[in-house]
Amino acid sequence: MIFRCSRRLLFSLVAVATAAAGLHSQTQTQSPSSSSSSSTKRVKKPAAPTESGFDSGTVANGVYTNKTLALSCKIPPGWVLRTDEMNTREEEKEEKKEGDAAAQPPSTPASSAGAKVLLAAFSRPPEARAEDVNASIVIAAESAASYPGLKEAAQYFFPLTEVAKAQGFTADEDPYEIAIGTKTLVRGDFRRNVGTRVMRQSTLAMLSHGYAISITIIGGTDDEVEDLVDGLTFTSR
Repeated sequence: MIFRCSRRLLFSLVAVATAAAGLHSQTQTQSPSSSSSSSTKRVKKPAAPTESGFDSGTVANGVYTNKTLALSCKIPPGWVLRTDEMNTREEEKEEKKEGDAAAQPPSTPASSAGAKVLLAAFSRPPEARAEDVNASIVIAAESAASYPGLKEAAQYFFPLTEVAKAQGFTADEDPYEIAIGTKTLVRGDFRRNVGTRVMRQSTLAMLSHGYAISITIIGGTDDEVEDLVDGLTFTSR
């Protein structure tokens, strides 16, 4: 089964990879007139996770907690959160895309919807330049309906791997199952050379409550990535 790669998934991987590379990220802004124009063309979207009873999660005392997923994720001291900024930027892109789609013939495929970044945490602000890899954790929920026929998390790695490779990453091995607490997820490990540095990315995925959940972790060393993965916990409700 081949699944169409959604723009939402592409956004999540590109944003976190760019930040981890230490590159400046730019947030698109709109003038009042352009914002008004896009709002008149807006098409009603399917409910995003926060609008359908899906818990977006909270951060307290350095721990992200999501009751719906029974998930907790430790955030290292001193890290910065950019969850709201990433969602705002993607909403602006989605509005523009919907406006463009409204002018296309009816045969144009509809864009995916019902996706949201639940957590975006970075070891330093994404716009800050430095020589080392900017370690990061991005947790996203994407509507499984964006991928007709998606039945298991392993299938989600077909489009995910395509996007990773398009961004210069190479897979260390085939995706494999990993048990974390009460959950079994599928994990894929990638790496990318960035000058003299090596960027390591591990993405863990599962299906839950009608969403494909991805947890993408980036670090400069294998040990750094594993330490961040060890901060994930799934418990019984």
